[in-house]
Amino acid sequence: MADDAQPYAARLKITYPDTLGRVTTLLRVFWIIPIAIILGLISASGGTRVVTQTGETVRTSGGGVLGGLALATALMIIFRQRYPRWWFDFACEMVRFGSRVAAYGALLTDQYPSTVDEQSVHLEIDYPNVEQDLNRWLPLVK
Repeated sequence: MADDAQPYAARLKITYPDTLGRVTTLLRVFWIIPIAIILGLISASGGTRVVTQTGETVRTSGGGVLGGLALATALMIIFRQRYPRWWFDFACEMVRFGSRVAAYGALLTDQYPSTVDEQSVHLEIDYPNVEQDLNRWLPLVK
């Protein structure tokens, strides 16, 4: 790789164990339920219920906390050209937590996902300089 190449704005590194425990792998489906419920409660909204012409009920999600945060961030970038650091940090921590749960569910690690510690899933996202790095009008088309 060339030395002058720019690193990606988001970097994910997972420290894999040498072997996975057979018991934890077998019971993972049951052990992930509590942490998946917590992740679902803090990241999803109640959603809406749509009944189609055939009578089938379809449930759609409204986006939850992260969806609302993304909309508020887009509006802040468009009108004020600002991205508050604490909004960015909150969104990063939510994504990191979701990554830990996903890595545990995908059998990439044996460590039960923590709500506080980084553990074996390392996700780094660079904070953007809004005035230089982001196009003010791009949230309208994304």
